[in-house]
Amino acid sequence: MNTINSKKAPSAIGPYSQATEVGGLIYISGQLPIDATTGKFLGSDIKSQAKQSLENIKHILEEAGTSMSNVVKTTILLKDINDFAAVNEIYATYFSAPYPARATYEVSKLPLDALIEIESIAKK
Repeated sequence: MNTINSKKAPSAIGPYSQATEVGGLIYISGQLPIDATTGKFLGSDIKSQAKQSLENIKHILEEAGTSMSNVVKTTILLKDINDFAAVNEIYATYFSAPYPARATYEVSKLPLDALIEIESIAKK
């Protein structure tokens, strides 16, 4: 198992890695919408937070030597499921057909009161 860490993505806020690589797959931990340069959320609305979470995933994948086009599965956690359409709008700018498999859930609370957290699995 190889650990992957990108300085362009925020450090883990607990005892876990940004990502690990095993058997040609990269497992990216849930990415909050934290800007690595400031340590804060990029914005307070769902679109800006979704974009930052996806940017963090993109940076980790680049560090691993791959890209968003190799993502095979994502899981999106939302504070409010009513944000589903707005997240889809941003999500569609990062992925194209064939789209990754995906699950989206509403949760009662996310770390640091984020509006969104996204985890993903990609092939190398």
